[in-house]
Amino acid sequence: MKNARFLLALLFLIALVGCNSSTPNSSTVAKPAPAAPAFQPTFLTGREALQKMYIAARSWAPDAKPYSLQSIATKEDTGQDGKSGIWGAGFASASKGKLKVFSWSGLKSEDAPEPGVSSRPEDTYNPANVSTAAFEMAYLKIDSGGPEKDTALAVAEQHGGEKLIKADKTTGVYYNLTWNGRENKLLWRVLIGPQPNQPKLAVDVDASTGAFIKTEK
Repeated sequence: MKNARFLLALLFLIALVGCNSSTPNSSTVAKPAPAAPAFQPTFLTGREALQKMYIAARSWAPDAKPYSLQSIATKEDTGQDGKSGIWGAGFASASKGKLKVFSWSGLKSEDAPEPGVSSRPEDTYNPANVSTAAFEMAYLKIDSGGPEKDTALAVAEQHGGEKLIKADKTTGVYYNLTWNGRENKLLWRVLIGPQPNQPKLAVDVDASTGAFIKTEK
């Protein structure tokens, strides 16, 4: 009888030890966190970048309108495809009487803003200043680049730009968009050269129709 009781007690202890020392199931084992995907640089056409900044500008001021757009030179791209990794745009708000400059970046580098849309502090807006003449987004029908045949880049290539680009695959192509009050037109200025302030060729293109306006050398 004593032996039977001893065996029962021993089996009970073994069962307890088994419950406490059971191996954790697969659901409780810590799994390594998945590695974050490597950052991929993004390059946009002018109209694509402006649309992103326009959304941010409308959050700042519901009546905000753009008055300028320009690609920013970087080491990562030449602009020869009509795109850029950084764009800057100025917006004006008549209700606030203020200007605000926004930027969009698709790069991570020392000479680039943080990826996404960012902005600078407000400045005073003078509607009489022709250099900050605002325009409606609807006027921008012609993009800086892309698959269309009448982009600002395509027109510039037809008027001397193609020869310069073929001669130097590293030469920069820069894009400025502004309202020309004298001609009452929204214009792309395509600048081809080592720097935007040192172009070998400048080509003006109507940003609403894609018509060639003029060249300057």
